[in-house]
Amino acid sequence: MEQDGIRLNKYLSDAGVCSRREADRLIEEGVIAVDGTTASVGTRVLPGQSVTMRGKAVSLTKKDDKVVLAFHKPRGVECTSDRSNPDNIIDYIKYNKRIYTIGRLDKNSSGLILLTNDGDLANKIAKAGENHEKEYLVRVDKPLTPEFLYRMANGLPILGKKTAPCRVQQIGECFFRIVLIQGMNRQIRRMCEYLEYRVVALKRVRVMNILLGELPSGEYREVTPKELAELRKML
Repeated sequence: MEQDGIRLNKYLSDAGVCSRREADRLIEEGVIAVDGTTASVGTRVLPGQSVTMRGKAVSLTKKDDKVVLAFHKPRGVECTSDRSNPDNIIDYIKYNKRIYTIGRLDKNSSGLILLTNDGDLANKIAKAGENHEKEYLVRVDKPLTPEFLYRMANGLPILGKKTAPCRVQQIGECFFRIVLIQGMNRQIRRMCEYLEYRVVALKRVRVMNILLGELPSGEYREVTPKELAELRKML
């Protein structure tokens, strides 16, 4: 730890508690303390200081203990570390280390989600923002048209802004593949709704170079060293 300390949200992320954004929310809730004193956003943790969350000690993750998982999230599981939520992803997986999701996948969608206790990696992916690909398979409630495919690929106004151009490929009468470089809230569902289509099923099959492949629903695997090296190079 640096001599002048590290920001508390980074400490919590590096400890595998949650993302930095989620850490700021927990700090604002008043459930994080440093040396017994309730912390505030922007607090720095100095060498030798103790950090607790709801009274339980939080320690930094050693380099050798860092892990990145690829998980096939079923519908109905929520990408939250909040254990008070009965559908939270952490209790569903029951992994033996403290981990959290990198990004989100909404409750009614299925497919690939990455989880980790490596705060630096999670932060780099978050900072990459709209510069990394995510691929989805989508089934809608009525036949696709050339106009639908064209407009989906060339941007639509949702949430006060126009979506970035993306790749769209029809693979069935009501079924298509889409590759996004954005992560707007419920983006694909909102895009379809704008064109008066309803998403029936949505599955994420790739995040950057990590593929869902044949991983069964509800199962996870460790991301391989080769995949991780490629991922870091892309970042």
